[in-house]
Amino acid sequence: MTDTPADDLKPSFRSDVTVELVKHTASDADVLFAARVSTLGEQSLDELQKDPERSKGLINYLMRDRHGSPFEHNSMTFFVSAPIFVFREFMRHRVGWSYNEESGRYRELQPVFYVPDADRKLVQEGRPGKYRFVEGTADQQKLVGRAMEDSYRQSYEAYQEMLAAGVAREVARSVLPVGLYSSMYATCNARSLMHFLGLRTQHELAKVPSFPQREIEMVGEKMEAEWARLMPLTYAAFNANGRVAP
Repeated sequence: MTDTPADDLKPSFRSDVTVELVKHTASDADVLFAARVSTLGEQSLDELQKDPERSKGLINYLMRDRHGSPFEHNSMTFFVSAPIFVFREFMRHRVGWSYNEESGRYRELQPVFYVPDADRKLVQEGRPGKYRFVEGTADQQKLVGRAMEDSYRQSYEAYQEMLAAGVAREVARSVLPVGLYSSMYATCNARSLMHFLGLRTQHELAKVPSFPQREIEMVGEKMEAEWARLMPLTYAAFNANGRVAP
C-alpha cells in the first residue's frame, strides 16, 4: 500500500463505527453436532434436521444449564473500524478471541478521528456502580467538538512533522491520541461472542445488568446483528436465558 503524501493528508472526523463479517463457519448445526456426539456419536446434517423442535430444545437446554463447549465449534471473523480507545477495551476479551490490528510501526496512520455526535450523552451523574449518563448542553457539545478537533489537528501536525524529518513511524506515532481510528480483524466463536455481548451491551432481557461505554456497545450491536442471522436458534436461546454466556 502506498502512503498518501503528508501534504495531502487533512484530518477528518467521524462518529460511527463499522463492522463487516468477512468470513465464517457458524450455524446452529455446529452446536448440535458438538452436543450430540457425546451420546449418539457422529451424525449427518440430515439426521440433525429431522426434528427442528428437538434441536431448538437441545440448544435451549445447553444454554440454560450452561453447557458451554458445544457453542465453541464455530468461527466468525469481523473487520472492525473504530477509535483506538474502543480496541483497548475490546482486547480485555482474551479467551476465545484472536486479533490483528493495523500497525503504526509499518504504515503511516491516516488522520481519521472520533468526535461524538449530538446523540452521545456527555455528562456522568452519580458514583461508579450507580452512575448514569445524561445529555450535554449545547455549549458542552460545542466545547467537545472544538476541543477534540483542535487537539487532533495539532497532534497530527506534530506526527507529520516528525515523519518529514525522518523520525521512525514507531516513534512519531506516540503523539497521536486514542481518538484516532484504527482497524482490526477480530475472530471469535459464539461462546466468546456471547460473553462479550453480555458485558458490552445493555439489553432489557439481560439477567445481569451491564453499563458499557457507548462506543464499544455500538461495535457489539453490529456484531450481534450478524451473529443473530447466522445462528438464530442459539441467539434466541441466549436472549431467552438472560443473555448470560454458557
